[in-house]
Order: sequence, then structure tokens, then C-alpha cells
Amino acid sequence: MQNLLSSSLLSKNVKIKIYRTIILPVALYGCETWLLTLREERGPRVFENRVLRRIFRPKKDEVTEEWRKLHTEELTDLYSSPNITWVIKSRRMRWVGHVAYMVERRGACMVLVGKPEEKKPLGRPRYRWEDNIKLDLSGSGVGEHGLD
Repeated sequence: MQNLLSSSLLSKNVKIKIYRTIILPVALYGCETWLLTLREERGPRVFENRVLRRIFRPKKDEVTEEWRKLHTEELTDLYSSPNITWVIKSRRMRWVGHVAYMVERRGACMVLVGKPEEKKPLGRPRYRWEDNIKLDLSGSGVGEHGLD
């Protein structure tokens, strides 16, 4: 896909449509179940910026007459859709809504609300999917009803 996105034969609008319809769904497959810490959020953002820089190409600086890469803020202005981190969080919130209404015997619900019966290991508890959902809810300003 790199050659296709770098091609000067295709318009930027076509390249963006290719990104949204082919590349993004493949890259975000199963993102509803991902645990994203702040460090891990960086990976998808880097991927998206890399693709967008390939689509929008380098820019010629008016003062120095040299070619330079587009800054992240410039990419955000050029690409009007929400960034990849927001898409991941919204898909995760949609999935938690489905899981909340599932019967308790179903696998996804059992994994979410189930309690392990084995002894807990020493140290700080591991970061869980449920913790990530609570963080997303608090960041969006929505209450945490039904997740405690």
C-alpha cells in the first residue's frame, strides 16, 4: 500500500478513502479488547501519522525553500476525521455496551465480570480491560454506572 499512497496519480481524497476503507479496518481489527496504557497509545498514533505523512507528502518551506515533513498539528488540520486513539476508545465503549447486556453465561461477559478462584500474585494488580473502560468513561465525562 506504500506505493499506492505515495503515488502522484491518485488525488489526496482518493488516498484518504483508501486509508479509511481498507487500511484502518485492518489495523483496528479487534481493538475493542485492547488494553491501551498511555505508552501503548503511542503506537497507533505513530502509525496513523506515518500513513498521513505519506498521503499529504512533504511541504516546501516558504522561507528556506527546503522540503520538510508535516508536523503533527498540520496533519490534524489536514485530516478532518477523529484521530485513531479516539476511534479505538469509541469502539471499546460501544463493545462494553454490548457486553453489559449479555447473559452472564456468555464468554465475553464471564471474562469481564468473572472473578478468578486462584490465589492472587504478590505486587501491584495488573492493568485490566475494565480499568481501561473506567478511564475512558471518566475522560469522556460519562458516569461509571454498572461497572463497579
